[in-house]
This record gives sequence, C-alpha cells and structure tokens, in this order.
Amino acid sequence: MTRTVDLNADMGESFGDWTMGDDAALLGIITSANIACGMHAGDWDVMARTMQAAKAQKVGIGAHPGFPDLQGFGRRRMHVPLDSLGNLVRYQLCAAQGMARAQGAEVRHLKLHGALANMASENKAMARACYEAALSVDPDIIVMVLAGTAQQAAVQELGCKAACEIFADRAYNDDATLVDRSQPGAVIHDAAAAAKRMVEMVGAGAIITESGKHIPTRIDTICLHGDTTEAVQIAAQVRTALDADGVTLKAFEGAPI
Repeated sequence: MTRTVDLNADMGESFGDWTMGDDAALLGIITSANIACGMHAGDWDVMARTMQAAKAQKVGIGAHPGFPDLQGFGRRRMHVPLDSLGNLVRYQLCAAQGMARAQGAEVRHLKLHGALANMASENKAMARACYEAALSVDPDIIVMVLAGTAQQAAVQELGCKAACEIFADRAYNDDATLVDRSQPGAVIHDAAAAAKRMVEMVGAGAIITESGKHIPTRIDTICLHGDTTEAVQIAAQVRTALDADGVTLKAFEGAPI
C-alpha cells in the first residue's frame, strides 16, 4: 500500500496579460509542478516566472508539452506523424530545460498535456514516440504517465524512470482512461469529494472508476488541475485529507515500472 505520494499541478498556463489559475497559491500546496511550454498555453515570460516561483518553493519542476493549440488550450485532438510528434516534444522540453537552467533550476520530469496525453493513453506507439523523443534529449528524465494506460505500458517497455499518476478531479472509465470532458461528471468540482476519493484510491493502491471497479496500480503522484475555479480548494483539501490519513507528501523519485 502506497504511503508516500507526490501532489502535482499543471501551471504556467497564463499568456501575456491573460491569467489562468492561481499558481502562487498552488505552489504552496503541491510538491511537483508541470509547467506549460508555450504551445497549448503559457509564454516565455510566464514560463520564467513560474519556474522561478517553483524553485523558491522547492517544488519539483516538470515540462508539460502539448499540441500547438493555444485557442483550444491543447484539448482538441490533432493527428501528427510520429516523427514530427517526437520533434514537437523535443522542442518543448528543450525550451523548458533552457529556461529552468537560466533560473538556476532543473527539469526533473515530463508530463504530456490534454489531448496529446489522452491520445497517448490510448495508443502505445504514440506514447513511445513522445517518450523516446524526451529520453533522446535527457535519458534521466522521469516520465509521468497516466496509471494503468498505454502510457504506462510504453514506459514499461522503455525501462525508463517513471511516475504513475492518478487524478483528483477527473472521473475514470473502466479501462483507466479519463472520462471525456464533454460527459456529465467528467470533472469533479467538489473539494471534499475529491479528497475522499484520493484517500480511498491511495489506501487501496488502485484507481476506482465511475462504475466502482478497482484497477490495481502503483500510485506515485496525484494531479490537481490548476485551471478550474476550485483548484486551490481541492488541492488544499486533498493534501489535508492525505496528511490526516498518515500519507507522507513529497516529490517522487521516479523508478522503472
């Protein structure tokens, strides 16, 4: 049974004068940050500020590459040839690494965003193309994967360092993929409900789906989305509930599956 877990959040998703989420508040709660690389959200100034703030809070920094889709926030599916997809991931990871180094920090992990992540959770070849590209840039990077999906199968084959992720604020299908955002109940807005289900899943060492099915999995990290109005409240209640249940909260180390 997992008794140590990381809390991660997607952030750095503001753009110019347009603000998305309360990154400062989240950085006081989480242990790892997935920072947008400018394709689905964010820009060079936002990336620099977010990495600087994460370093100050001693929060682990990760690159969060997505499809080049600012208008759709990276949540619209795109069909990109695998070799080009690999270059898209390399491009964003290298930007994140350069910006982190300029802040005296480092990129510890990589996590795919939005539609790119959802498609890779269904398609192992696509997941491998993304992860092989990242590993070609940094063989020691920790790849964060959606637990129980084709993403996990891909890193298992690659033998790289990985962190298995579950979601506090998203409902699950019986194949461990996330319920599509277009469906009722796909996004969980009740902070108390999110906290309760995370205590249950971490305690069970399993994803618990909408139907009640238990999918046993390694749980290294819990995602707390940063772009919802309830994000900070959910993050705080999840952290409090896990702490009360005796779970130690710390940044993941990453290990092969």
